[in-house]
Amino acid sequence: MSVPQIKQNDQMYQLLRDEKVDEFNKRRTLGEDVNLTHCDFRSLDLRGLDAKGIDFTGSYFRQTDLRGINFSTSTLKECSLNGAKVSGTYFPKELTPSEIEMSLTRGTRMRYLYRE
Repeated sequence: MSVPQIKQNDQMYQLLRDEKVDEFNKRRTLGEDVNLTHCDFRSLDLRGLDAKGIDFTGSYFRQTDLRGINFSTSTLKECSLNGAKVSGTYFPKELTPSEIEMSLTRGTRMRYLYRE
């Protein structure tokens, strides 16, 4: 399991670190590559993020404002949500409510339940 990191040389990640969500969304729509696995998003306001299809595996969202984000087609395996704001957030169907709750309250990394 990798430790979440701050990727200094990744422009798209840095846009989110600077809470420039609208610019991130615009550049992504224009086709810029995104690699957000094992990233540290601690205490950021990411409301408005278009997370469609993004792989966030192993990322850290402690105290992050995720309200209203649709992660239903994103990958959140091994992510931690300790203390994050998640009102109105959609999660992938592979994550059970108990996994999400344990991550929010205890900081555990979320495990996927695979359904067929």
